[in-house]
Amino acid sequence: MGVPQTAGNKRRLGRIYSTDRVIFYVLGYGILIFFALACFIPFYLTVVNSFMDEGTILREGYSFYPRVFSLTGYGMILRNPVTILQSYGVTAFVTITGTALSLFFVSMTGFVLSRRDFHYRNFMSLFFYFTTLFSGGLVPYYLLCTKALHFTNRIYALIIPSLFSVFNVIIAKNFFRAIPFEIVESAKIDGANDFTIYFRLILPVSIPLLATIGLFIALGYWNDWYNCMLFINSRHQELYTLQYYLQNMLQSAQAMQRVAEKSGLAFSTVPMESMKMAMTVIATGPMLLAYPFVQKYFVKGLTIGAVKG
Repeated sequence: MGVPQTAGNKRRLGRIYSTDRVIFYVLGYGILIFFALACFIPFYLTVVNSFMDEGTILREGYSFYPRVFSLTGYGMILRNPVTILQSYGVTAFVTITGTALSLFFVSMTGFVLSRRDFHYRNFMSLFFYFTTLFSGGLVPYYLLCTKALHFTNRIYALIIPSLFSVFNVIIAKNFFRAIPFEIVESAKIDGANDFTIYFRLILPVSIPLLATIGLFIALGYWNDWYNCMLFINSRHQELYTLQYYLQNMLQSAQAMQRVAEKSGLAFSTVPMESMKMAMTVIATGPMLLAYPFVQKYFVKGLTIGAVKG
């Protein structure tokens, strides 16, 4: 027999439920605040210490506020602003172009593999997934790109190698499988071809997916320096991406410092620590500004694409 729902019982149940709700919210928000601070504090320290004097950093370590304000780190990086702007332009072009093309190919591939009327979808899926387990290795990859495809010192060498990701195809495929196939069948009955179905029916309802994998792809292109190191030599520095240019600058400064130390000379003209902080701020700033525009789609697109079988 159940407990009689008297007024006293209802009040006691209400207090129990309210207590559980308070504990849940306190624990939930406490955990969220902890992880949010764990993510925010390192970046905050990076920004603050990028404006701090090099000597103060070396003597007192990193601080939560700039004890001695200095723009020396930014001044060293921006000593040649034309080159910085040029590398920014290359990185922006590669990121925008690569993201747009990659979204097109990945979403189209995922849509085809999710179609129940595509009889070879299982074989093609196995063909794609197999490439995630085995690869030819770095040397065959480099020879293919330089000797056969002639990627050396070409802007498309920074785009094509990262154009297609099987991981993103898996997410897209699972997302499209959640869309009722009856939409495709009804469009076929009305005389729509596959491209019409894809562009006019599938893509408009796939904004969460496109925003999610688009963010992954854009971050990959923006942070990429490896392809630039492989395919762009020093005679074509106008094709250097921002990440590779900053890395070269830092390596050159470190090499000069090591030579000076071995020679017994004082080498204090390059603010190494503040330069590192300033480089991080310059390199990550645009991506941080772009993230809020896709944040509302991020969780929805990721969970739908990952959970559906």
